[in-house]
Amino acid sequence: MERKFQNKKLSDDDFYSIQKEVLTQWPTGKDVDFKEAVEYHKQIPGSKNFALKLSGTKESSVTLTQPRAGVALPDRHIELLKFLETEGEADLLPTTIDSYTRLNRYKEAETGIEESKTTGRSMLNGFPAVNYGVSICRQVTSALKNPVQVRHGTPDARLLAEITIAGGFTSYEGGGISYNIPYSKNYSLEKTIIDWQYVDRLTGIYGEAGIIINREPFGPLTGTLVPPCISHAVAVIEALLAAEQGVKDITVGYGQCGNLIQDVAAIQSLKLLTEEYLVKFGYQGVNITTVFHQWMGGFPQDEAKAFGVISWGASAAALSKASKVIVKTPHEAMGIPTKEANAAGLRATKQLVTMLRDQSLADTPAVLEEVDIISRETRCILDKTAELGNDDFAIGTVRAFEAGVLDIPFAPSRYNAGKIMPARDNYGAIRLLDPANIPLDKDLKDFHKAKLNERGLYEKRPVSFQMVIDDIYSIGKGTLVGRGK
Repeated sequence: MERKFQNKKLSDDDFYSIQKEVLTQWPTGKDVDFKEAVEYHKQIPGSKNFALKLSGTKESSVTLTQPRAGVALPDRHIELLKFLETEGEADLLPTTIDSYTRLNRYKEAETGIEESKTTGRSMLNGFPAVNYGVSICRQVTSALKNPVQVRHGTPDARLLAEITIAGGFTSYEGGGISYNIPYSKNYSLEKTIIDWQYVDRLTGIYGEAGIIINREPFGPLTGTLVPPCISHAVAVIEALLAAEQGVKDITVGYGQCGNLIQDVAAIQSLKLLTEEYLVKFGYQGVNITTVFHQWMGGFPQDEAKAFGVISWGASAAALSKASKVIVKTPHEAMGIPTKEANAAGLRATKQLVTMLRDQSLADTPAVLEEVDIISRETRCILDKTAELGNDDFAIGTVRAFEAGVLDIPFAPSRYNAGKIMPARDNYGAIRLLDPANIPLDKDLKDFHKAKLNERGLYEKRPVSFQMVIDDIYSIGKGTLVGRGK
């Protein structure tokens, strides 16, 4: 159905009209019964509710651990998650969705299920929740002691949301920007923002029925040299879009850059900025928590060295006081990890966050200075986006991407300008070699230029695109800053 593109809460008539279409996309949609699902959720213990468990971190100062994981067959998927829960000591659990489902290609997913049954091993890179439907999703979520989240990467995630939330999942990841621009080439922002308004409204309707469902925009974006101000701007916008639809519990995220000061400052500023803009645009009573994603770039192949990268991410997450950390495995450079490797990454992370629970860098002068820089940069982007949309962040976002005001490094989308160029400064913090059309104040641009010139002088080479290339491959070679030859 056609409706006006704007950041406005879906009316009941609009939502239920769309829902009729959504639930017919695959036969399992017919099993979704909202009233019955609400009653089912009311029977789920509070200890298994994602939002409630995350909220507890505010008092405890403990960063919770969560892996990525998903395989094709339900019994194997349950076995995997139980292993990560017990042997990996994971506080929160995922169900990573397979690539066919992410693209709404349910017939191919069905073929993958059958091949998995025949071969006895997973022929899909995740769990095909839509094909299995509500009942089997409930088998998964009820088999575990901890809350379970849906993690995917789906531009049109409406049917997946209907089935998995009815299936007992209490957290749902993604957003109309973060699950489009970094993942896809040809999906328009108007289309994905509209589709994710439906997901957020569904979440809001559950909330109005007394069921808290956590929503989490995907923070790392492309995971490659993304300046905090870019990922922050997207996270805040997706939080604003979700809040308009009635979402009351949101986890905003950030992908590790590698410089400890910048990483701690990023988590600190992200929470403050999200709360600031929610209040500024009239959204009250929204609970905000944070997620720190361990290193999203290339990993060393050597397992011991990979543990070093994991531990550095765990330390940064703990010292930033992130609510939770998404954990990598020592097999990142080699493909899909074994359950043992996944659990080992979790245990290593748990050790670090437990050791550092009583320590914080949040109030150190260097962190506070970086918080100020990131906050000012992010406000420049958000305020210009608001201006472009006349305070409508749906319209403003589309116009901001068209103008390059929002520009995500190395994203495949043709709706992304791809003109900004990031590089590391002499201490490994991510700066802008070329800000392109990002609307930073002159003193902020001068700050970035000075930081990169400092690196150039140290390395005795010109500040250039070669630094960007060197930085992309540096971690895999054992360093943070790509010093060149």
